[in-house]
Amino acid sequence: MTGYPGSSTPILTSLSHPNNSGILFLKIILLINEIFVTFKNNLRVTLNNTTMKKIIGMVFLIVILLVGTATTTSEPHNMHSIEGTWEQVSFYNYDEQEVTDTVFLPDGYRQVKMFYNGKIMWSRTNPNDTIGRFGFGSYRITDTELIETIEYGDYQMMQALDTLSVFRFELRLDNGSYSQISVDEEGNRTFSENYKRID
Repeated sequence: MTGYPGSSTPILTSLSHPNNSGILFLKIILLINEIFVTFKNNLRVTLNNTTMKKIIGMVFLIVILLVGTATTTSEPHNMHSIEGTWEQVSFYNYDEQEVTDTVFLPDGYRQVKMFYNGKIMWSRTNPNDTIGRFGFGSYRITDTELIETIEYGDYQMMQALDTLSVFRFELRLDNGSYSQISVDEEGNRTFSENYKRID
């Protein structure tokens, strides 16, 4: 990138390197100087001292704002999205923080969870249980936690909601899989449900 006409100094190259604060300050001074050289020499503008001070002040403020934006703006943290449809593939049993056992699902057992726009719905069928299970509610996630607030569900779920409706899990999430890990009162992991994305 080149500077203003009449200059061979690349004025704005250091904006992309916010750590070069000394060089950046020098470039700002050069930029202000070249603006006024351009006004005087190329445009033949004659300004009195008061007007010149106002213009210098305005240009200086604009440059400082631009530099401040360039040096403080950072890329947003891209957190994986849990939105979509997930099917359970296994359970993990934990001894405090370590996985001690992987339990794969028996034939005919299916549990699917759907997350969309802050709402969650899950359903389960188990060949050893003649009554299907389901629940509906809302959810939110952080980098490390999944919080589900269940509003209604099957008969057993409604009985459980009398005492507990908010379920908090440690969350491990990437693009194609996630685990919701239950923890005890002391913060030790007990077991997890592990899911794969199917939509």
